Amino acid sequence: MSSETLIYIILAGTIALLLALFQYFYKAKSMSTRNMLFAFLRFITIFSVLLLIVNPSFEQTTLTVEKPNLIVAIDNSSSVKNLKQDINALKFLNEIKTNSALKEKFNVDYYTFGEKLQPLEDSLAFLEKQTNIFAAFKQLARIYKTSNSPTILISDGNQTFGNDYHFASNLYNHPIYPVILGDTVTYTDLKIQQLNVNRYAYLKNEFPIETILVYNGTSEVSSKFEVFNGNRTVYSKVLKFSKNNNSKVVHFTLPANQVGVSKYKAVITPLDNEQNKVNNIKNFAVEVINQKTKIAIVSDFPHPDIGALKKSIESNEQRFVTLIDSRNIINQINDFQLIILYQPNNKFKILFEKLQDLNKNYFTIIGSKTDLHFMNRISEDYQQSITNQKEDYQAELNINYTPFIIDDINFESYPPLHSNYGVVKFKHPVDVIINKTVRGVSVNEPLLATFENNGRREAILFGENIWQWRAYNYVEKKSFHDFDDFIGKLVQYLASNKQKSRLNVDFQSFYDGNSNVIIKAEYFDKNYVFDARETLQITVSDKNSNFEKTFPLVLKNNHYQVDLSGLQPSEYQFSIKAKNENISKSGSFQILEYDVEQQFLNANVAKLEQLADNSSGTPYFIEDTSEIINELLGDKRYVSVQKSSKNNTPLIDWKWLLGLIALSLGAEWFARKYNGLI
Repeated sequence: MSSETLIYIILAGTIALLLALFQYFYKAKSMSTRNMLFAFLRFITIFSVLLLIVNPSFEQTTLTVEKPNLIVAIDNSSSVKNLKQDINALKFLNEIKTNSALKEKFNVDYYTFGEKLQPLEDSLAFLEKQTNIFAAFKQLARIYKTSNSPTILISDGNQTFGNDYHFASNLYNHPIYPVILGDTVTYTDLKIQQLNVNRYAYLKNEFPIETILVYNGTSEVSSKFEVFNGNRTVYSKVLKFSKNNNSKVVHFTLPANQVGVSKYKAVITPLDNEQNKVNNIKNFAVEVINQKTKIAIVSDFPHPDIGALKKSIESNEQRFVTLIDSRNIINQINDFQLIILYQPNNKFKILFEKLQDLNKNYFTIIGSKTDLHFMNRISEDYQQSITNQKEDYQAELNINYTPFIIDDINFESYPPLHSNYGVVKFKHPVDVIINKTVRGVSVNEPLLATFENNGRREAILFGENIWQWRAYNYVEKKSFHDFDDFIGKLVQYLASNKQKSRLNVDFQSFYDGNSNVIIKAEYFDKNYVFDARETLQITVSDKNSNFEKTFPLVLKNNHYQVDLSGLQPSEYQFSIKAKNENISKSGSFQILEYDVEQQFLNANVAKLEQLADNSSGTPYFIEDTSEIINELLGDKRYVSVQKSSKNNTPLIDWKWLLGLIALSLGAEWFARKYNGLI
């Protein structure tokens, strides 16, 4: 409290005392006990009010004791159950929950993980189809950034996808204590380690297959590797393995003779003493298509955007991209289903005229090297004002875009695109996919838009350096998938001339056994405006049994979707219907039989031990659980910390002072009333 405030308080006390004495002694001219009581109550009232006007602040020190956190993360994947460790895991988890010493020393938080990390709420079922231990630690690192948080990891250490988790200690700065579910016994095993095949093949061609076979054992053995299409053997080879020659890479090709999904089964004949025969079989499928979509990217100068677009489009094997200049494209224009015009100038004049004569779909990308005077002369659809100024614009997804389904891949966080500054005026309605923003403020101008005119589809991107979007996607997700899928849907829309439908369905012909089976749909009203009020239902029937079930589709942003991941591997037909309209769409898909969690024979002890060593923790086997509890209780690194916090609290926040004013005023009134002075 400052000296100035102290002077004000003394002055307030003096004024209150003088006013009280003036009221009850100067006028009354007596020093009776009753007047002294009245003067005291009046002094309290006036002094309290003046104190509220001065409003001094008082420093308060609060002491708190902060216990360290104990994080318990338990593997909820099916591999734990396959290794017959689920009961042991639950028993140990119960020991932690019922240990009073741990509760007294730590704040204990429980999590489960498989494909992603989740708080432990219900009982564990050990049914997760995928395991990503690295992702679990990445999420925990965000939650427990600064606190002291030793972590018990209850797992078999078998990860099915994601970054190598023994590097997790680089981002998770807490000791990790792996509790290993499983043993170190080495079993004789022969398995299909990996099978690589393209998702698509083309009619009358042959598609390549690469298979990696691994043997774990000491003696020399031989086995037959076969591939079946139904009951027909389409490939076979006898292979020999030994302790030193314990892996084989088999390359072969199969013919694509029939359009549609062809289902295959690869089998390596099990050895007599094998414990796990599930990993001897691998199902796979190939969709045979009759035609490849050919796309031309036309540009008269090199730019990183061109390479990024080519890579992105060709990530789908159904598409092939040719890079060509504006002069050589003229005689080949009918060879392509879609033309992408990258930063056109007056050299593109003949090409634009040909595209308009043929009423052919195209995608225009406008950037800093685009001749805007030429574009304004040649375009029949839009005009852009020319200011000779440039600007960097970030993206904002238009969730009301309707021509096709777009997933929100967090466009707002992507790097800005370099664009020409100026207003664009369209001569007919357009569908905006992405709007421009500057420092988070929308400027009501399209960054990417599509429109249809006289049966022709066209898209325009008003910005360059989209290669940075693809790079950013990889940095954030360690994959190009989100960006490539976005570009793929845009290309698919532009390369097709199908009439607009009120009900659009997005699904794949087949799904791997471990992937999520997600089917998406869009529904539009009669004006082709997305209608979020409709109720969509999907009826799924198994072709091989009498199973049939109806599921509701859930509204999510600008589309409906349903998750059918719980279905068993089989062939299915489905029909999506709108409840209030006589509109439906049908299709079929296959779910291939494969469970990656069943491929493991024992725990990955070496990697869990390395993880513990890198993080200054200690590994334990599930049989030694009492020792880990004793170590945690005795480790002097994990002690409670007393923290003090100082806060300046203004007097006006003290509610009891208002009560004191009310009490003194009330007491004075009642006393005066009792003595007949009122």
